[in-house]
Amino acid sequence: MKRPRTATLTLTALLAAMLTALPAAPAGADATEQIRNGGFDTTTEPWWTTSNTSPALSDGRLCADVPGGTANRWDAAVGQNDVTLVKGESYRFSFKASGVPEGHAVRALVGLQTAPYDTWFEVGPQPGASGDSYSYTFTSPVDTGQAQVAFQAGGAADPWRLCLDDVSLLGGVPPEVYRPDTGPRVRVNQVAYLPTGPKNATLVTDAATALPWRLKDAGGRTVAHGRTVPRGTDVSSGQNVHSIDFGAYRGHGEGFTLVADDETSRPFDVGTGAYERLRLDSLKYYYTQRSGIAIRDDLRPGYGRPAGHVGTAPNQGDKDVPCRPGLCDYTLDVTGGWYDAGDHGKYVVNGGISTWELLSTYERSLTARTAEPARLGDGSLDLPESGNKVPDVLDEARWELEFLLRMQVPDGQPLAGMAHGKVHDAEWTGLPLLPSDDPQKRELHAPTTQATLNLAATAAQAARLYRPYDPRFAARALTAARTAWRAALAHPRTYPDPDDGTGGGAYPDDDASDEFYWAAAELYLTTGEKEFADHVLRSPVHTAAVFGPLGFDWGRTAAAGRLDLATVPNRLPGRDRVRRSVISAADTYLATAASQPYGLPYAPEGNVYDWGSNAQVLNNAHVIATAYDLTGAAKYRDGALESMDYLLGRNALNISYVTGYGEAAAHHQHSRWYARELDPGLPDPPDGTLAGGPNSAIQEPYAQSRLKGCTGQFCYIDDIQSWSTDETAVNWNAALAWMASFVADQG
Repeated sequence: MKRPRTATLTLTALLAAMLTALPAAPAGADATEQIRNGGFDTTTEPWWTTSNTSPALSDGRLCADVPGGTANRWDAAVGQNDVTLVKGESYRFSFKASGVPEGHAVRALVGLQTAPYDTWFEVGPQPGASGDSYSYTFTSPVDTGQAQVAFQAGGAADPWRLCLDDVSLLGGVPPEVYRPDTGPRVRVNQVAYLPTGPKNATLVTDAATALPWRLKDAGGRTVAHGRTVPRGTDVSSGQNVHSIDFGAYRGHGEGFTLVADDETSRPFDVGTGAYERLRLDSLKYYYTQRSGIAIRDDLRPGYGRPAGHVGTAPNQGDKDVPCRPGLCDYTLDVTGGWYDAGDHGKYVVNGGISTWELLSTYERSLTARTAEPARLGDGSLDLPESGNKVPDVLDEARWELEFLLRMQVPDGQPLAGMAHGKVHDAEWTGLPLLPSDDPQKRELHAPTTQATLNLAATAAQAARLYRPYDPRFAARALTAARTAWRAALAHPRTYPDPDDGTGGGAYPDDDASDEFYWAAAELYLTTGEKEFADHVLRSPVHTAAVFGPLGFDWGRTAAAGRLDLATVPNRLPGRDRVRRSVISAADTYLATAASQPYGLPYAPEGNVYDWGSNAQVLNNAHVIATAYDLTGAAKYRDGALESMDYLLGRNALNISYVTGYGEAAAHHQHSRWYARELDPGLPDPPDGTLAGGPNSAIQEPYAQSRLKGCTGQFCYIDDIQSWSTDETAVNWNAALAWMASFVADQG
């Protein structure tokens, strides 16, 4: 059983925090103050400041003049060390702060005062000139006498003045009870239903018998009506629910609502335009994830930023990166590529499956009966490369492909032809942090069989798709794919170290049979050569059940090979059996969706939602959609379309998991540079960004303190600190892009 990738912030695990209503609730009888002299009545002791920031008393406050022109938050700071924390105890962190002139954010945190400076709680308020009061609660994950409370105020171009008062860290307070606001009890796809597609909703109610429902247009007129279907208790949420089917309505329009049990849903459209936008937005996401290039504000207004990791101070850059100590004696230029998720790491295995799904989004447009290649053509994504007569989706994928090719071990070196698994910082960095401000040393990590086969598979796929546009690049990609294939055969069990999780995710994987199958399939589809066909046919994976309940992802890649063998024209013996296996899997997923009152083709064993469950829902829908492409049967089209409803609002939390889509949408995804929640000067994630979604394991302390004991769909919180439920990632958005493109084509 392959495991989800190692936590993105293992060393800087962020804690549970929630802005509380003021005034704060009374403390418990055992509450203990951990801060000394938080009132600043007669002295600033024992508070410290950085050497460029001298503290002074002013009207019973500690005030510090913060210099302008510093690069990072921590370049100018005020703090107190030797604070005691008790593991499992809840604390209220409160303070008053003012800022003159207004408009500057301060990073207030509780963390470790010594290296590696773990951060256990942080917020980013922007205090006004007259002063504001703040109060938060969190639960400590550690026992320590070396905690630090700090207020980091650097990083501004101009000088400003920060004043603090009534700083308190009160232990022994009652932990907060988290109750998510789930809005109206009628749960719908908040974005759009297709006029000719299925239209289903879920009603949360205690009623045991059918209830009347009405569909209303934007003017409040009833345009359809019927009765609900009681479904009993939904295992995935623990709610008593009814289903509503209003698919008989075939009109168009905006601002529809569904009314049942005296509740009115959030508004939604019936039309196709939203999916045309989502197809493009989900793909435009990748440009702002690029490493090694300045992001142009004229192309992405509000998201312009300097190039990251190009060796401009404080960056050490990706142009001349050494291995971790003891691994190799060479350096590589590994500039470019996409930042994997909310961190600054770049990973071959996750980059591989992401690139495959983007390339497959384009390849489907060449083979599927409902697709039109022009919808993904040159100019569609507003990229720097637009206008070069190459489809923009291929331009975007190439940015990652060039990076993947650079990760190959050079000729003449031990393990030549293999691919390094990843490149990232030597230590974890905190939030927020623009890629251009990352000061950490960058390191190459060990080559692995899995990374090598990801390179072989994606480079082979690229060779056939780029051939009409750039034959030289296609030939280079195929040469690299062949080299990687031979290297993997020579080193078939060089697996990633599951403990290699400092500074970046470990991506543990102790089985490469699926990657061998996938790479052989792509090499066969591109070359038609017997060697690769024979490997596919001999592989036990070829006849195995590769479409499991969790769906495919970076650690389960056999499905990628199976889907391409089924859809890309080829002469593989027994290809009909391959196609039937996809259709059979789609039938299983349809049965799962039919059994789920929320209509999603995802029912993990024991109701244990996996890390990145939203992408797994989408990838199961990808299989259903492929069955439609293979057969033309309406049930597969409808099943794939209905799967999108869950992501866009028809779920227990009544939230759209895609930024910018739906009245109540996720927009605080975990990221170091889409970090408005911590720094008002930074943006929220761009429209079309998918949140990872419910995760029963809730690996980080923030979610653990808010979601402990959660049921299935409720194991999610939209907060930048919840990297186990709310991170953004390139592989998750690739699943969204493929499905959004499919749905748009059905319009």
